Amino acid sequence: MLKKKYITLLMLFPTLFFSRLQSQSKTEKPNVLFIAVDDLNDWVGYLGGHPDARTPNLDRLAGKGVAFSKAYCAAPSSNPSRASLMTGILPSSSGVYGNSQPFRKSKILKNAITIPQYFMNNGYVAMGSGKIYHDPIPDPESWNYYWPALNLQLPVDPTPPKELLPLNGIPKTEWFDWGPMNVNNEEMGDWQVADWVIGQLQQRHEKPFFLACGLFRPHLPWFVPKEFFDLFPEDKLTLPTINENDLDDIPEIGKKIASPNGDHAKVIKYNQYRKAVQGYLASIAFMDATLGRVLDAFENSRYKNNTILILWSDHGWHLGEKLHWRKFSLWEEATRNNLIIIVPGLTKPNTVCEQPVSLIDIYPTLLELCNLPSKKELQGKSLVPLLKNAQLEWDRPVLTTHGFRNHALRTSRWRYIQYSDGSEELYDHSVDTLEWNNLANKKKYSKVIEDFRRCLPQENESPSASEKFDPFYH
Repeated sequence: MLKKKYITLLMLFPTLFFSRLQSQSKTEKPNVLFIAVDDLNDWVGYLGGHPDARTPNLDRLAGKGVAFSKAYCAAPSSNPSRASLMTGILPSSSGVYGNSQPFRKSKILKNAITIPQYFMNNGYVAMGSGKIYHDPIPDPESWNYYWPALNLQLPVDPTPPKELLPLNGIPKTEWFDWGPMNVNNEEMGDWQVADWVIGQLQQRHEKPFFLACGLFRPHLPWFVPKEFFDLFPEDKLTLPTINENDLDDIPEIGKKIASPNGDHAKVIKYNQYRKAVQGYLASIAFMDATLGRVLDAFENSRYKNNTILILWSDHGWHLGEKLHWRKFSLWEEATRNNLIIIVPGLTKPNTVCEQPVSLIDIYPTLLELCNLPSKKELQGKSLVPLLKNAQLEWDRPVLTTHGFRNHALRTSRWRYIQYSDGSEELYDHSVDTLEWNNLANKKKYSKVIEDFRRCLPQENESPSASEKFDPFYH
């Protein structure tokens, strides 16, 4: 009898053991690997924005979870985009509209609890390196640890000798420059950031962690090692499709933002279009190689199966579309960005979600995924339902703001823009993905426009006199 009972217990032991293990895993807090990429538009393989792009590591990451094909920023410049993402408060509510407005000096956001702060307050250790906020010195209140230090500037890249600048030959370009450098990958700031993040993934951590990795490329200037330029022979590159009359049907304020006689005119005058495209693609390829090292370390770490991985870029980038360069606009090229989320046990591989979503949604999404208390002041919406079902109906326009009372709204079909003077643009993406035909003045679309007007923010926080933001400054 005892023998039979003993055998029965042995048979039950694996079931009891794994049941206990599963119970523990349900209560265990997941880690978060939080990867940010600067100035990255849709010129990546999984989004198909440019046929010459080489992003094997980004593409394999997209294939492991949910890739959002219509993700948009809250603002088309680094500081307000990142400030809104990290605090969960829209620029129209905070008054933080430009890169020269430190969010901690804003009367609305000075005491904001950022994502990593909130995780620290709920039992996590928050650590990171690289560009997560706009400022070169990380926000000290947001982290337990930051490399190289909480009060030190982030690692910087080597630059060509001053006597060789500008490499592209365009006078008075400042950072608007590009060209190959004869340096090793190890000399680049992003490579060093990746080294530190890899080191954290190889260590044993007693607490659940929120680990941030901020990659600076493909931000200007596009100075990366020569091997990445060599991937894109200049004479074989595909240039963006440009409509020289693209600005004819848009309001004056839109033309001023585009500034066709600025960067675009200089690129054409100095015959730099192909070299510029080469520089951007090379910088993306360098970023992708750096990212690949982090992903390899993550997949070989003990944290692979209990860590949420999220990658985002802060906004998009123009390379001549609308006769405009850089970000700083409310059109598709500047406002569309990358967003990939992988949640062990929840997301399915090779899932593409085509519903429009915003970076402002990241904060509430992470709180729900990590089973942390919700924050009622957050202005985004958790994306967990879409992570479970990418085809779920999601009738919610995405708001992007570029300066006081300059707004864009994006749905699956439409882009609507209203500027501070009341002028408007409307594009039908079902037939006009390049946004060449402004329909705002056509009577047949008056109902569509009226519906969008009702979705604009009713309250717009004005920046203080010391924080004035010029939407026309590039």
